[in-house]
Amino acid sequence: MEYYNLFFLLCFSWKQFISNAHSSDSNQQLIPTEKLLVLTVATQETDGYLRFMQSANYFNYTIKVLGMGEEWRGGDVGSSIGGGQKVRLLKEAMEALTDQEDLVVLSVDSYDLIFAGGPEEILRKFQEANHNVLFAAEGLIWPDKRLQEKYPSVRSGKRFLNSGGIIGYAPYVNKIVEQWNLHENDDDQLFYTKIYLDSFQRETLNIGLDHKSHIFQNLNGAIDEVLLKFGTKSARVRNTVYDTLPVIIHGNANTKMYLNYLGNYIPNAWNYERGCGVCDHNMVDLSQLKEYPTVMVGVFIEQPTPFLSEFFQRLVTLDYPKDKLNIFVHNNEVYHERDIQRFWEESKDVFNSFKVVGPEENLSQGEARNMGMGLCRKDLGCDFYLSMDTDVMLTNRQTLKILIEQNRKIIGPLVTRHGKLWSNFWGALSLDGYYARSEDYIDIVQSKRVGVWNIPYMAHIYLIKGEVLRNQLKERNHFVLEKLDPDMALCRHARELTNHREKDSPNPETFHMLRVPKGMFMYITNRHEFGRLISTANFNTSHYNSDLWQIFENPVDWKEKYIHPNYTRIFTENYLEEPCPDVFWFPVFTERACDELVEEMEHYGSWSGGSHEDKRITGGYETVPTDDIHMKQIGYDKEWLHFIREFISPVTLKVFSGYYTKGYAVMNFVVKYTPGRQAYLRPHHDSSTFTINVALNSKGTDFQGGGCRFHRYNCSVDSPRKGWSFMHPGRLTHLHEGLPTTNGTRYIAVSFIDP
Repeated sequence: MEYYNLFFLLCFSWKQFISNAHSSDSNQQLIPTEKLLVLTVATQETDGYLRFMQSANYFNYTIKVLGMGEEWRGGDVGSSIGGGQKVRLLKEAMEALTDQEDLVVLSVDSYDLIFAGGPEEILRKFQEANHNVLFAAEGLIWPDKRLQEKYPSVRSGKRFLNSGGIIGYAPYVNKIVEQWNLHENDDDQLFYTKIYLDSFQRETLNIGLDHKSHIFQNLNGAIDEVLLKFGTKSARVRNTVYDTLPVIIHGNANTKMYLNYLGNYIPNAWNYERGCGVCDHNMVDLSQLKEYPTVMVGVFIEQPTPFLSEFFQRLVTLDYPKDKLNIFVHNNEVYHERDIQRFWEESKDVFNSFKVVGPEENLSQGEARNMGMGLCRKDLGCDFYLSMDTDVMLTNRQTLKILIEQNRKIIGPLVTRHGKLWSNFWGALSLDGYYARSEDYIDIVQSKRVGVWNIPYMAHIYLIKGEVLRNQLKERNHFVLEKLDPDMALCRHARELTNHREKDSPNPETFHMLRVPKGMFMYITNRHEFGRLISTANFNTSHYNSDLWQIFENPVDWKEKYIHPNYTRIFTENYLEEPCPDVFWFPVFTERACDELVEEMEHYGSWSGGSHEDKRITGGYETVPTDDIHMKQIGYDKEWLHFIREFISPVTLKVFSGYYTKGYAVMNFVVKYTPGRQAYLRPHHDSSTFTINVALNSKGTDFQGGGCRFHRYNCSVDSPRKGWSFMHPGRLTHLHEGLPTTNGTRYIAVSFIDP
């Protein structure tokens, strides 16, 4: 047998001489693309495999997949030796190809590899390399560092062999792999390395390494060398050290997340001119289905959260059939019990099912999330699981439909904090598995790059297919892992591998564990505006209506809840009235704002009684007293002054042109008029440059009588509108009085501005 091998190698050596002579001919013909066959090993159709096939199909490669459906017995090649099963499969495939001398075989991995160029380019570069077999190269030696000194030295380029990429003429590739006689979990790279380090075989078979990444770019140890390069139709990676454009990008070892980042662009996923090139691939058209999928919605209240009633309202108004929605709510806060009770009473018959788990169950966040996900997992009729934290404000009623139609295993909508770069995803991870900013993070958050993005971490809101929960994520404890928070634990479980017992092991005590590739991709989409994240960090729950205090922390949500929907029309349509000279009347508060402010004052309860003696003010004496409570008494003075500057000052500039208010007021208070305590207010001037007077309840419903009369103009406004404000000059021209309240209770909010 040894003589036969020697004779065979000598024959190959002679063919090599002839081949070299031919290759030196400047008129050498390019190898036809139909003479290139790509062989890859994949035992399962993982997300990485599907991405590989998508890039291969884009360039029209001819692909033959080896091992599909087989059980993987090649070990955990991501963290230890293994991969022998790949060599065995390649050996079996090459037996039928060995006599095709003009066939070029490209053997590559599939789960962690992307094509960046086409067959013509790869064949041209292979011919230029002038080898019969060319292996990928890398700068780190694996798996046996003791072999380092046996490697041929190189003047420039990567020195060590990587087995994730092999290209060569079929007979020569066959001559290499036919030497395999080891086990499935032995190391494939060590096998190829020993052949390459055998100088006789290296020279006789004319084996080389792609030292400068002309064809193969291995990312391990080389991330700093590569740079994205955008073209009109596709994106490429440039190796900046060797100034080459690799055709095959391999995310070997611990660089798979960086490959996922590159895969968001390469080859045609996204570029500046065309935008997203793959976002519409494999989408589902819900309008073509006989019925909508069933969705389990998990809602999680894990800390005191402002605007919770608004969150629930947005959930109810999602544009999705309510009989296809099952609601699971975990509330970990006693403070929110009344919100849950109200939501339950209003919505328990709206949805298909409604389950609430309260703080009395004493569940951890991880346990609660496992419970919610488990409800979908064990229900074969559950098509999707939507997890939502209550700090997510969905402003897009189509969100659920959009996510389902994107047809991804795990996908979330991009939501950010207003005016900040804080979002519900990370574009990269640091070495210790925590946040790192990817190069494109800011552009994605700011929607300068729009698409569907493969990312390593998401939180707050995401949709998972029910079939994924019953297969790849069928374990029941995905939200608990070491000291990670629940969402980090889930994402790590989804990204990484999982152990499974070998099915055919006859003896449970001697079974060996199989590492099944999971590597699920998680996506975030910013193809639409979906909503925002609210801040829960400084939510003080000591007030009766604590949302009122969120004007600084969550200004957008505060405005949506408390500022009248017609307020902006003041500036776009001149939507205000002038019932008396220089008395302007305009909408400012919603009815909810009025009600909550009144409730807050009544909850505080210490009304002044309308006495002249008043220790709350400088001097201790009020000339024209009212039965009131000052904003400062309930700790709302800073918030009220901010309201004046944000929403009153712009109106002032509009109606009193040329006057620029400081938006400052010492006297800010809510007045209560009742027939039995104080029904009216005698004529007076206000100690202000101008005054605002906001009606907090409705005439005819809550009280009778009331209003305001301006003496100079003999003009009265006796039908105040709830949520509308008067604005009038204070000190000189507008002597006025509060008309008697004859029945019920009237509330107004007053500020003496620029005293």
